[in-house]
Amino acid sequence: MSVGSRRQRGQHALFLALPVLAAMVSQNVMNLVDTAMVGTLGDAALAAVGLGGFAIFMCQALVLGVGTAVQAMAARRKGAGQGGQTAEPLNAGLLICLVAGPLLSLPLFFAIPPAYPWLNADPEVIEKGVPYLQTRIIAITFMGMNWAFRGYWNAVDMARMYLFTLVTMHVLNIFLNYVLIFGHFGAPALGVTGAGLASAIATAVGTLVHVYLARRHAGSAGFFRTRPPMDVIRRLLRISLPNGVQQLSFSTSFVVLFWIIGQIGTREVAAASVLINIMLLAVLPAMALGLTTASLVGQSLGAGSVRDAHRWGWDVVRLALVMLGILALPMWLLPELLLSGFIHDDETRSLAITPMRLVGVFMVVEAFGMILMHALLGAGDARRTMLTAVSLQWLGFLPIAWLVGPGLGGGLLAVWLAQGAYRLVQAMVFTWLWQRLKWARVKA
Repeated sequence: MSVGSRRQRGQHALFLALPVLAAMVSQNVMNLVDTAMVGTLGDAALAAVGLGGFAIFMCQALVLGVGTAVQAMAARRKGAGQGGQTAEPLNAGLLICLVAGPLLSLPLFFAIPPAYPWLNADPEVIEKGVPYLQTRIIAITFMGMNWAFRGYWNAVDMARMYLFTLVTMHVLNIFLNYVLIFGHFGAPALGVTGAGLASAIATAVGTLVHVYLARRHAGSAGFFRTRPPMDVIRRLLRISLPNGVQQLSFSTSFVVLFWIIGQIGTREVAAASVLINIMLLAVLPAMALGLTTASLVGQSLGAGSVRDAHRWGWDVVRLALVMLGILALPMWLLPELLLSGFIHDDETRSLAITPMRLVGVFMVVEAFGMILMHALLGAGDARRTMLTAVSLQWLGFLPIAWLVGPGLGGGLLAVWLAQGAYRLVQAMVFTWLWQRLKWARVKA
């Protein structure tokens, strides 16, 4: 799908990305509200929810790859003018989640009590964290389905449906938190377990909202009309499994990174926690643009235009570099001012100042690599993308981070320099893969 000049194409990509960005901002605001409400219960409750949220992301990583596969396949059909078949991959993705979700959640549910002490040995955290995580685990099937719907709405340029559902879920989650954590309206005060139950219920309701919207807006596209063909299911699995492995690798690598920094010192862990959270928040525009790029590339390939698909990758990269460059300016120029809102200890804050400037520099590089990574995923080239990301993480960055940080005594700054080098190399590899055009021959 061609959209005129470079400026017009950039405006079109930004227009499509705005609802996705709004949804991501909504998710982050919800996380902050959730943390604030649980934080009133004490440090052990906060630690249990923090660890649980991270653990649930690891546990559900394999089903989250379904959303990427649905997006790549549905976008191809939209670009090819096959409007009556765009929901076919969505049907297949929902079926896979319906089967795989319980197969994952049931064993994990029973494995949590003996495994949780490996995350944290504090008896109070274990007491609160085990039921919280078990409650969240139950909703893995619904979470996978929600990501499948997200991939579909993004693929057909209807991200506003995803945004509407997410806001509905968040409003319900906040209300249920109020009721179930603190015991209002006659409900028992379940504390941390109530927070987990609220999230699980909100996730399930979100799936029902998605189904309702899809029946209204995707019925003519084949939603729930016929059983998905086996070849569609096989192709969906071929794309989704590598991406699920990549998601699992990404989440697990953060555990290892914090362990490495923990070998340096407690101040360094505190500083790193703030730096990573700021970075993850700041790259949200690049993530939103990346998801939009995946749809635009898939649609172009469906229309039979490899040239147009290739142009979309670079057009959105230019847009992302401008946006992230502007967002990075305060990190370069006023790092201490930014950090003072999060770190109140002078010595810890001073440790983070130079790494914060590096976050600003390498955030732009991260945007470059993130856009092209999503462009490759939009083309259905999930296997090469996964091999690149996982090998660079586990064979490159993490061993080097341990060597230069605690190993050679380089401290937090050395770890952050290693991370910046890793982001740069990854962006270069994704650029090479994008320019080779082998992704154009992937069948999705």
